[in-house]
Amino acid sequence: MHRYMKFIRLTAAAIITIVATACTKENKITIETSTAIKGDLTETVTATGTLESVTQVDVGTQVTGKVVKLFADYNSIVKKGELIAEIDKTLLESEVEAADANMESARDTYEYTKKNYERNKALHDKQLISDYEYETSKNAYRVAELSYEKSKADRVKAAENLGYAEIYAPIDGIVISREVEIGQTVVANMEVANIFTIADLNNMQVIGDVDEADIGQVKTGQRVTFSVDAYPDDIFSGKVTQVRLNPTEESNVVTYEVVVSADNSEGKLIPGLTANLTIYTAETHNAILITTKALKFAPKELPGQSLPQPSGKAPENAAALVWILSDNKLVPTPVTTGVNNGINVEIKSGLKEGDIVATGYSANVNAPDMGATEESSPFMPKPPGSDKKKK
Repeated sequence: MHRYMKFIRLTAAAIITIVATACTKENKITIETSTAIKGDLTETVTATGTLESVTQVDVGTQVTGKVVKLFADYNSIVKKGELIAEIDKTLLESEVEAADANMESARDTYEYTKKNYERNKALHDKQLISDYEYETSKNAYRVAELSYEKSKADRVKAAENLGYAEIYAPIDGIVISREVEIGQTVVANMEVANIFTIADLNNMQVIGDVDEADIGQVKTGQRVTFSVDAYPDDIFSGKVTQVRLNPTEESNVVTYEVVVSADNSEGKLIPGLTANLTIYTAETHNAILITTKALKFAPKELPGQSLPQPSGKAPENAAALVWILSDNKLVPTPVTTGVNNGINVEIKSGLKEGDIVATGYSANVNAPDMGATEESSPFMPKPPGSDKKKK
């Protein structure tokens, strides 16, 4: 009986010792740090857009007639001044001949009435004919002169219309659309009848839609890279050439058009492709960089912990402040920031490469029964039941 009671007392003492040991083990809190390094940093805005050619011309005819020849088709590469289509000239040539005949007739009448007028003027000056006869010949001469001028204008018009029967490429480019077939009649009414659409694919641009929250960061001249689904492994380059201030609203989303030049030296880009744009709104190179978490760090008093303490008070009017870890002390250091992409920030002044800055606190949570530790923030609430002893 005494031996049994002695065993119970020993077991109870062992349990009390284990509980006391577990309770005295505290979380070890440490300061997280980051080192200032040199590097490149960019701030970007993303958008989507559609590719189009800078110069795109609808080529048509100003005269009515039947298409008799086509010298270009889809994807034909044409040069400025190259003959690409022809309209039937039969009626147009007859109009030129009729205009020639009318002009000759008008010229003969004009020359006859001119001589008659000059003769009557001389007789009238000598008072050999009446005023009526003189005025009549003068009027006939004036009417004939105007008729002759009109016939010459009609001749020019007929010749111009005949010239319009031959369609020439107005620019260097590629045919992206053909609207007619040989034998089809085109009718020129108030608008020019379209035959071809020619685009200059050497000069392309992207019309991008930028969200209203980002448009304030986009400026003319900024560098742009973009990709298209047709060539997913290729990255194309360009720059912002225009920011259009006319908003577009669709499904309660407001966007603004941004025009981006597109390098198409390889000839891969074609009108209509969807482009995924990355606009570099800010860039810095070979700059001092730290994590943005360092700007949010503030020292805290943690009883029972052996941690570096502040070596002085933080300046009250500092626009931005970091805490440098030096000689086991936290030194408050005002800094001037630059480009900030939300992850890293450029430090223009206040730090040098290699400086160690505090970024936060972390704790090693002891687990005596598992013989392992787990890092956690000392300021985060513990999950329910985490303080209970495992059974």
